[in-house]
Amino acid sequence: MPTPRQSHRAPSLNGTVRVPGDKSISHRSLMLGALSTGVTRVTGLLEAEDVLNTAKVMAALGAKVQRTDAGWEVRGRGVGGLLEPMGDLDFGNGGTGSRLAMGIVGGHGMRARFTGDHSLCKRPMGRILDPLSQMGVRFEPCDRRTLPLTVIGRSPLAPIEYTLPMASAQVKSAVLLAGLHAPGITTVIEPEATRDHTERMLRHFGARVDIELLPKGGRAIRVHGDAELEGRPVVVPGDPSSAAFLAAAALIVPGSEVTIAAILTNPTRTGFYTTLKEMGADITFLNEREEGGDTLADVRVRYSKLKAVTVPYDRAPSMIDEYPILAVVAAFAEGETVMHGLGELKAKESDRLASTAAGLIANGVAAKVDGDTLSVRGSGSQRPKGGGLVATHMDHRIAMAFLILGLASDAPVTVDDTDFIATSFPEFMGLMQGLGAVIELA
Repeated sequence: MPTPRQSHRAPSLNGTVRVPGDKSISHRSLMLGALSTGVTRVTGLLEAEDVLNTAKVMAALGAKVQRTDAGWEVRGRGVGGLLEPMGDLDFGNGGTGSRLAMGIVGGHGMRARFTGDHSLCKRPMGRILDPLSQMGVRFEPCDRRTLPLTVIGRSPLAPIEYTLPMASAQVKSAVLLAGLHAPGITTVIEPEATRDHTERMLRHFGARVDIELLPKGGRAIRVHGDAELEGRPVVVPGDPSSAAFLAAAALIVPGSEVTIAAILTNPTRTGFYTTLKEMGADITFLNEREEGGDTLADVRVRYSKLKAVTVPYDRAPSMIDEYPILAVVAAFAEGETVMHGLGELKAKESDRLASTAAGLIANGVAAKVDGDTLSVRGSGSQRPKGGGLVATHMDHRIAMAFLILGLASDAPVTVDDTDFIATSFPEFMGLMQGLGAVIELA
């Protein structure tokens, strides 16, 4: 049975918190550990359902994956050394895990049936299947573009040069991971830079990766095949996408000041914070430092009066997961905020573009979708009306975004199901309530 919850207006939110580890880096640490020789030790791994399902899948493919007192440990089998699984590979709700793993499994001479929960099995996989098919991977049934699918791998794969039709770190990563199993060089050309964790971590584990900035913008990323990876320690920083919900809450609840410790500030992931500063948000990055090849900082956020902005197309890849919560923040800004280039949101856990607009409208906020653009007219000095019921469509980010809305709207906001929050941020309720939020069972 679903678990609906309702959020109420909070007096203020205050405190210092640490959010769970970054989801993207957590997935990749397990996968690259499985493809490495020796032992990979991971601290700060996000222990959410999506990542734990990736851990189970890597174990089903023959890697030894275990939790230790110090964190997580993966004893890998080397590139090309994974084993055909005995049963289905079940990714639950994990879109990232399933898509990236197709590139890994596709480079082995094995058959593996990929499946997941009801939500994952409705999400499109065609943009992954197309480039992997060009490399020699086959899929059954051949006319299906969603899970469940049987991946029929080949060793070795054929190296390709692939231009992304739309910005997608998942497609790029699947092709680069498959390229580890191809002789020669596999190249991905991205018209706009997307999150670069795969490139950084491939280098960290010993792969040769070349990156070229293109004259007309974008990048060409080349991975050299027949790679030999070695186990490496990985320290996972705090997830900036999870931190975004806490930052947004502090911005819209009067009297709030919240510091979020040790979050990832990789420039391909900070578009949300750049946009908030343009809106007039009081946000300060403190104690900036580098760890494990990536940058991190403590982020202090204070309640602010905000103005509407236009968010450009080219910023979408650096904040694609944050648009639902940005739309909630925009409901409190003075004027109309226009967000361009959101096509990828239609292929997430739900059609996030439609779900975000519908949730806002249900709570008295003027919102409109026009193609891949979302417009939100904020209330400025007046609070949004609230009082609505939000259909989450089994999407964790929609659920969290609208619980944040209720913390500063006139009337409480109810979301129809909060169970799926555990797929990415199981600590969400506890952290929010610890800061002073009022979120109750509905």
